[in-house]
Amino acid sequence: MMKVMEYKQPILITGVERSGSTLIARIFEMCGVKAGICNNMYENIAIANLHNEILQNGELFPPTKGIKIPVNWDDLVLQIYDIEKMGVNWMVKSSLLARYWPIWDYAFPDSKWIIVRRRTGDVIYSCEHTAYMRMFKEVENLVNVGVEDEHAGWLWWVHQYEDKFIEMIHNGLNCRTVWPDRMVFGNYEQMRETVEWLGLTWNPRVPSVISPLLEKSRRTKDGKDDNRRSNQDFG
Repeated sequence: MMKVMEYKQPILITGVERSGSTLIARIFEMCGVKAGICNNMYENIAIANLHNEILQNGELFPPTKGIKIPVNWDDLVLQIYDIEKMGVNWMVKSSLLARYWPIWDYAFPDSKWIIVRRRTGDVIYSCEHTAYMRMFKEVENLVNVGVEDEHAGWLWWVHQYEDKFIEMIHNGLNCRTVWPDRMVFGNYEQMRETVEWLGLTWNPRVPSVISPLLEKSRRTKDGKDDNRRSNQDFG
């Protein structure tokens, strides 16, 4: 059995879908953090499969006290870490970290958490206009959460996450909140401070790489683009 103390604790990145956590993970990667074998959203595929097993057996937003904590979660994750040779600085990025935070906190109690935030209206708009975000286009899902339309469904969704963020902070997790939107007009100070808080070295190439990815959002905020958000701006 592998022991957690033999490994540096992971950086855990979470947030509401469409908040910009993919962008944050990309910046961390540029600063020397590895995530193993991932999809294009920087989510480790093998760890996502572990999360899917939890989802099949529980609620989407389970009450904290009702979450069943697998006692071998650290071993399961570290097996993936070992096979994929993630190295000293490694991260796990997933919205599910917030929904099931007690499992990760139990397995990796000294981890540093990054909570990625975005204005509620922008998250909802992005969810409504992102092709694969279809949950609240289904009438059954609207009924299940007690709302009448897609907009209200995504608003409910965001509020569930906000409750989880509050729980995480109140329970003493070592959290830092970041707002990717600040980078739209070139303010990278919060990201630089966050990278240093994580014990990493800031890569001076970050602004030149990330800024073009935010060009559509920049035009939108300048009032030069009718389309409020590009699906590629935040993930």
